[in-house]
Amino acid sequence: MEKAEERRPGFLPPFKHFATQAIHVGQEPEQWKSMAVVPPISLSTTFKQQAPGEHCLVWIETPTNPVMKVIDIQGCADIVHKHKGILLAVDNTFMSAYFQRPLSLGADICMYSATKYMNGHSDVVMGLVSVNDNDLYERLKFLQYSLGAVPSPFDAYLCNRGLKTLSIRMKQHFRNAQVIARYLESDPRVERVLFPGLASHPQYELVKRQCTGCPGMISFYIKGNLEHATTFLKNLKLFALAVSLGDCESLAEHPAIMTHASIPKAEREALGISDTLIRMSIGLEDSEDLLEDLDQALKAAFPDNKVRN
Repeated sequence: MEKAEERRPGFLPPFKHFATQAIHVGQEPEQWKSMAVVPPISLSTTFKQQAPGEHCLVWIETPTNPVMKVIDIQGCADIVHKHKGILLAVDNTFMSAYFQRPLSLGADICMYSATKYMNGHSDVVMGLVSVNDNDLYERLKFLQYSLGAVPSPFDAYLCNRGLKTLSIRMKQHFRNAQVIARYLESDPRVERVLFPGLASHPQYELVKRQCTGCPGMISFYIKGNLEHATTFLKNLKLFALAVSLGDCESLAEHPAIMTHASIPKAEREALGISDTLIRMSIGLEDSEDLLEDLDQALKAAFPDNKVRN
């Protein structure tokens, strides 16, 4: 039975057996001669076939849905562009497969940056694409093989390791993010908080209908100006000033200066990427320590305890 503490009021119920499937599907020790519990790494770039065209490994099963085929993301762009208006592709990196399943909601292609939550340890660069249609899968697989867009054995090994703890990590990301989002929303030094787990978010009701919870991504507008934003970021101690997301450690960045600096200022502002926007990836640390870090950094940004609009 579902544990009471795992229920998320208002959201969809958690996907059944996610943690068990992430740890065990495709991991049976009996398939290896060594009976290793952890799948061994093979550095071979070629594999003997049972017969011409008869491979031992045809596709990779995912813990999200055992019939979904998964391939590397870099081989799909051409097909997506050729079928404008026909295929619906969704980037589900932020939510991850743990909180949302776009294919069940009508999407044709679901893309993930496995670098982020799926791996979750800041040590892999990898992308994934999931599809429900066998014909589309075959066409994408052809591009993947012809372009050579495949991850290294060690990267695949590390990402598989990350999947085993995805369930428990996402629960903690959600818990910490909820605590921090509520804190920021109540702080007079903060103008506005953007987190889909808050009732104030414009898509809060939609998120509850489609998702089982929310990831650890929070954006907020600090009051004041660029100086206040940069002073706040410079004084963070636990939050690393870095541009990735979905890792065990908490990260913070300034989109207008870092990730979106190449976009003209007028376009940034039209998108809401102002000089006071700060984006954070909430990690797995103790929430009270993260709150203490945020508070001391806000105090550094507003040393006279006066909030200037």
